[in-house]
Amino acid sequence: MLSAVLTASCATSTTAAPPAAVYAPSEGELPFSPVVRTGPMLYLSGQIGTTSMTPPTLAAGGIEAEARQTMDNIKGVLAKNGASMDDIVKCTVMMADMREWAAMNAVYASYFPKHKPARSSFGTSGLALGARVEIECSAYRP
Repeated sequence: MLSAVLTASCATSTTAAPPAAVYAPSEGELPFSPVVRTGPMLYLSGQIGTTSMTPPTLAAGGIEAEARQTMDNIKGVLAKNGASMDDIVKCTVMMADMREWAAMNAVYASYFPKHKPARSSFGTSGLALGARVEIECSAYRP
């Protein structure tokens, strides 16, 4: 009897379809979206400290300037999608030189005065355009 009840309940239960992914338009010729929304989650592509994409130009002034511009670029992508830095739940930091960690970390921390998102970090052997830092984030915005 129990197996009949379980079989019947499994056959009649319905599950909601997962939310469709919404892809933001790519900027120029780049082969990726700056952000993808699935339900309440925003998945941002990695950002570097570019001040312009035509032509691609990194912020001058070293790791602090690049980190600040990177964080401002993240803030801009979030704002275009109805979110803010307060909505970030996770970041991944990639650095070209881990010896610049303390300087990057000081800038990064200044963008999260209310909460500290989960974070992973690692060093790389190179980043796009010769950047010093790239940061990828996920945000929750119902």
